[in-house]
Amino acid sequence: MMGRGRRVVNYPTHLTSASSDSESRSHVQPGVVLLVATLDTKGHELAFVRDVVRGQGLQTLVVDAGSLGPPALTPEITRTQVFQAAGTTLEAVQARQDRGLAVTDAARGVAALVRSLAREQPIAGILGLGGSAGTEIATAAMRELPFGVPKVMVSTLASGQTRPYVGGSDIMMVNPVADLAGLNRLTRTALTNAALSLVGMIRLPRPAHEAEAETVERPVVAATMFGVTTPCVDRARLVLESEGAEVLVFHATGVGGQAMEGLVRDGQVAAVLDLTTTELADELVGGVLSAGPDRLEAAGRHGVPQVVSLGALDMVNFGPRATVPERFAARRFHQHNPSVTLMRTTPAENEALGRRIANSLGRARGPVVLLIPRGGVSALDAPGQPFYDPDADDALFSTLMAELASSPHVRLELRDEHLNDPSFARAAARALMEILPLRKGL
Repeated sequence: MMGRGRRVVNYPTHLTSASSDSESRSHVQPGVVLLVATLDTKGHELAFVRDVVRGQGLQTLVVDAGSLGPPALTPEITRTQVFQAAGTTLEAVQARQDRGLAVTDAARGVAALVRSLAREQPIAGILGLGGSAGTEIATAAMRELPFGVPKVMVSTLASGQTRPYVGGSDIMMVNPVADLAGLNRLTRTALTNAALSLVGMIRLPRPAHEAEAETVERPVVAATMFGVTTPCVDRARLVLESEGAEVLVFHATGVGGQAMEGLVRDGQVAAVLDLTTTELADELVGGVLSAGPDRLEAAGRHGVPQVVSLGALDMVNFGPRATVPERFAARRFHQHNPSVTLMRTTPAENEALGRRIANSLGRARGPVVLLIPRGGVSALDAPGQPFYDPDADDALFSTLMAELASSPHVRLELRDEHLNDPSFARAAARALMEILPLRKGL
């Protein structure tokens, strides 16, 4: 949906194709390939990519996200339309002479236009190119498209930290090696490879076994897992698969939670088995594996059935020990490996986590089951293990029970087992089957 106060821009709906009259249009896949760049600085490079894509018989639509000099290529969607979609004008952006704000507005505008375009016609794929500005803009648009739509970003940032751009999406980033400043033997090769990879994803037939698998009607269940909750999630997964579900397991490392939430928002998930909510602790305390403030929200907003538990809420994640902020120096730590330092959550933090979870689940529009494992929430939270702390766990459990005791939307199930006990895993699978029937043959 467009944001409040944001104007919907009517962009051209005609599509440009390189197919000649002698070419068989039956070979052209339905949908348009979006090409995004700042055409004042990357126009010649994008024109090269456009010609490669057109040469393979695909339709293209060029989006200009530039704001300074004149475009080196005539786009189908102009920068004027991009900034109108962002709730401003090109003239206002140019008058500010602030490149950072111009990039922010361009990213917002292109994302809004792509959302609108995707509602009106099929998107076959999207390719962007650029440096830091072009990457910020084009990937914002890519993240608006659902999983499975081919997304290729040619970026000079591709060999570094890409999480801010990729997030939980399926963007493929290509490092051009040389800067995208003119066409030469390096950039031509990199751009050709990127363009043809996108064309291949769009045009080449799927393997027979994959095509057959997609015709099988199986409800999709999204599950969350961490190393310290693997025994539980693996057992529950096997039970659900034996009942005819297809279980997608997401590693709860921040990006995993974002990816799962995105699939739920896209309507690709029938139910959620969210047994590992550890990312909420990183978001609250300041660890490195936060999935952002929207974690544990999508299923509730969209009425998707969910079974939730408290896996690995005993810990906050950091990198090597030397990277842990000084303010935590007196806390309890466990060195998982040289690159991963875990910190035990406190009773106060667990109380706050209980309120946060209760708030999210209490607003859910679909059925919710919350399983509380009184025996411990991770492999490290058990008698004799480094994070065993009954007081901290009790702060979490008692807060949840108090906050959700009268909730008509949440079924609380208090269990004596440890989360990784086989009986707890079976109970989780059974709870999901009760709110989402998974009988073979149905």
